[in-house]
Amino acid sequence: MTTLAKPSNPQTPNLRFLLQHPAHLFGLGFGSGLAKKAPGTFGTLVGLPLFWLISIYSAPVQLTIISALFLIGIYFCDVTGKALGVVDHGGIVWDEIVAMMLVLTFTPNQWQWWLTSFLLFRLFDIWKPYPIRQCDEKLKNGFGVMFDDLLAAIYAIFCIEAIQWILNMI
Repeated sequence: MTTLAKPSNPQTPNLRFLLQHPAHLFGLGFGSGLAKKAPGTFGTLVGLPLFWLISIYSAPVQLTIISALFLIGIYFCDVTGKALGVVDHGGIVWDEIVAMMLVLTFTPNQWQWWLTSFLLFRLFDIWKPYPIRQCDEKLKNGFGVMFDDLLAAIYAIFCIEAIQWILNMI
């Protein structure tokens, strides 16, 4: 894998940049990644209505769709990162969107559970416990951008499943 050297002048994404290439539109989460503060949180929020659109399908179909979104996301994130001059620019939020959709696949369809899933995913995405931080530092380009959020999603799913198991034991 090749990595980009840090340019002296990385580009700041804006509406013009967003519309320059379809990969930018998706990579920047339909504009949610343009948020001045907490773009990852805004991107994660975009995952909620997108998951709702596929929630009518069975879990295997949802997972197939999410897998396809993950794979195409490698391209979106790679193209957008290279154009911005920063491999994992904070405005690139497609990774958060897809990861949140994955978490919701394993989450009961109730607002309290969705809120819990959202908070858990954001916690692990920001905190980056082992091995997420190590993967984030080592893996670059589109795959690396997508992969660390996949790991954060797995941590959140594990917690949701554990909470459900505990509540069923009570």
